[in-house]
Amino acid sequence: MIALRLADETDIAAIDALMARSIAILQRAFLSPAEIAASRAVMGLDKTLIADRTYWLASIDGTLAGCGGWSRRATLYGGDHSTGLRDARLLDPAREPARIRAMFTDPAFPRRGVGRAILARCEAEARAAGFGRAELMATLAGEPLYRVCGYAAIERTTAAPIDGIAVPLVRMAKALAPQARD
Repeated sequence: MIALRLADETDIAAIDALMARSIAILQRAFLSPAEIAASRAVMGLDKTLIADRTYWLASIDGTLAGCGGWSRRATLYGGDHSTGLRDARLLDPAREPARIRAMFTDPAFPRRGVGRAILARCEAEARAAGFGRAELMATLAGEPLYRVCGYAAIERTTAAPIDGIAVPLVRMAKALAPQARD
């Protein structure tokens, strides 16, 4: 069974370690070693998500299995160390999509519903905050999950080149269905 809880500052080291494992292992089928190395410059934790209380941890049998969040801020992707990607402006839920951010699964827990559980929680919270759409920047490894969860590609792009290496990314979006009423 997957247990979800909000992340806090005491979780940062464990989150960073999980992200490093995920990037190093789960990207192998999609990116070259050089692209994986370059991706570390743009992928990672944005601690604003923890401060905003929109970043979730998923555990299976007490072991951290994944993490991810959503945001009401304009930043689409990137960690604290990413340059040129940050925009703390609050989004207008009536006309702008919420952001799904920093989704990572530990390589020991692939295809066990971890990403889906976090994504469903994030979408529900964004919907409750008044957002009618969600948008994200997917890695090639994450794209299949987002597609089966109803996201459609808007644009294929690359992150700004790091040491001449551009990392492929896919900007995706989904309409958030209104919450069912009892």
